[in-house]
Amino acid sequence: MISTEQVIFCINPHCENPINSIGDAVCDSCQTPLVYRYLWASGASAARMKPGIKVADRYEVIAPQVWLDTQPGRSPIVPPELPPVIIPYLRLYPERLHLPQVYGFVPSEEADQGDILLLDNVPIDKDGNLYPSLNVAWEDAKPVRRVYWLWQILQLWTPLSELGLSQSLLTPNNLRVQGWCVRLLELHATTATAPPTLQDLAQSWQSLITATDTPITAALTNILQQMSNSAVELDTITTQLNALLLSTAAELPLTLQVGGATDTGMRLTQNEDTCFPQSLDHLHDSLIPKLSIVCDGIGGHQGGEVASQLAVQSLKLQIQALMAEIVQESEIITPQLLQEQLETCLRVVNNLISSRNDEQNRQGRARMATTLVMALQVPQRVSTLSGVKSENAHELYLASVGDSRAYWITRDYCQQLTVDDDVTAREVRSARSLYHQALQRPDAQALTQALGSRDAESLRFVIQRLILEEDGILLLCSDGLSDRNLVEKSWQDYALPILTGELALTDAVQQWIDLANQENGHDNISVVLILCRLSKNYLVPIPKAQPLAEIPPESKILDIAEIPPDISKLAEIPPLNSNIAEIPPLTSDITEIPQKFQNRKYHHWQKSNLNLL
Repeated sequence: MISTEQVIFCINPHCENPINSIGDAVCDSCQTPLVYRYLWASGASAARMKPGIKVADRYEVIAPQVWLDTQPGRSPIVPPELPPVIIPYLRLYPERLHLPQVYGFVPSEEADQGDILLLDNVPIDKDGNLYPSLNVAWEDAKPVRRVYWLWQILQLWTPLSELGLSQSLLTPNNLRVQGWCVRLLELHATTATAPPTLQDLAQSWQSLITATDTPITAALTNILQQMSNSAVELDTITTQLNALLLSTAAELPLTLQVGGATDTGMRLTQNEDTCFPQSLDHLHDSLIPKLSIVCDGIGGHQGGEVASQLAVQSLKLQIQALMAEIVQESEIITPQLLQEQLETCLRVVNNLISSRNDEQNRQGRARMATTLVMALQVPQRVSTLSGVKSENAHELYLASVGDSRAYWITRDYCQQLTVDDDVTAREVRSARSLYHQALQRPDAQALTQALGSRDAESLRFVIQRLILEEDGILLLCSDGLSDRNLVEKSWQDYALPILTGELALTDAVQQWIDLANQENGHDNISVVLILCRLSKNYLVPIPKAQPLAEIPPESKILDIAEIPPDISKLAEIPPLNSNIAEIPPLTSDITEIPQKFQNRKYHHWQKSNLNLL
């Protein structure tokens, strides 16, 4: 029907007058912030609906196939049995940075059409506008971003092909870009007799590459020619595109500045979080500013605190050895090899903590463990397109276990980079439930894995490779900050002043902790901010931080910039392809690690307002 009055409802279930006008920021009655959830309505039936129509007395059609849910506090319609069309969306939940997720259904008004599928987490901005298509954004994009977009498409090729969805990457209007990030509007099943091939992908890229003449055009043209050969392997193309991406990124300068702090919180007496860096003790650490870590310990007094500290200590030693080897390499180390090395590091950490549990005869929920989010900026040596030898190819590796998170923040957007390892994600990934349904479970936020909880071989490590090609802030934090979507609600107030030079990094760390104590406060809080700056054209003055003496004693903060690794102080470093597990741990009492661990049934770790159990 035609919408005569555009209203949006407050999500507060106790609001006495929840009706508000579209465009309002907060509810007139209870002052609760209004939620504007824009959705993509999939299918031909939805495409025929004109703006101004209200569907199912709930969804405002804002633009073709862009709908606004005016009652976001209500659950959408979901069939009792999940239809096959949505199963791929659920299976691909780990790729949510690039792919949409299922929100619900609306019965179609056309008799010959099925229900309309509504998609959330779509490339639509806060005002309901679609992000530009890759084709449109290509012309104004700098060379490194163009190659980065193609690299992301190539990384999505295998997971989508395995589910018969590679056609999704061949439809130009379906590929959208939010800054550096490629995002898809929806998934398209392959309808042709034969599945799409790399030759089809090359053909879809052809018009992009031939339309402009840049320093990367010749290299990309050569890659396209190889992709057109039916005998070419995906690994070959991946290797060549990666080399081009690194050499293009290395043309830009890169400076990093890091600040971190951890706080006990308002209700707890013990801080089980550990982060790196966090104090003046780290001032001359050779790993700054390349390595940043946040760990949220689990297991109570003398448990979680020990686990998180063990994780940080062990990782620092192993990463120091790995970085020393990397800077000696003359050839490009592939992302796959570096991801394998980092996974090995995490297995060592897991086994250290598990060994300590065994020594202390800890069983069930008494076993200590820790979440982890770690960022490592790897300074590989590469030759740029102009033939200059560069000391840094702008690679950033991100590892996560548990529910500690990483966000990438620029002037224009805030992107959650990691996916929580909790029951909600498990239920979605297993295609047993939609996301909003799984959130209703009493154990929705219970962790499904953490370092030290069980044998390393049964853990699922997620390690991503990002390219730093724009000015921005990488935020690592424990759930003391990220709970209740606090980062998504507050990023503009704290991150933007950093990027404009109005707020020092250390002050931003402290202010975000203060906000977490005010709005959450039930848990320990750890925050690490990494400010990434590239071209001098984009640099902004960073004001000097307040003296450390003026910072409240419960929060230790560090603000360090561009300290190169002091490789000369390192002892013998094992080769890059050696077994990192043989590197001795930092503390003498954990040098012996059992080679085998008994399989144990993993118990969910449920968080409460008073402690992490």
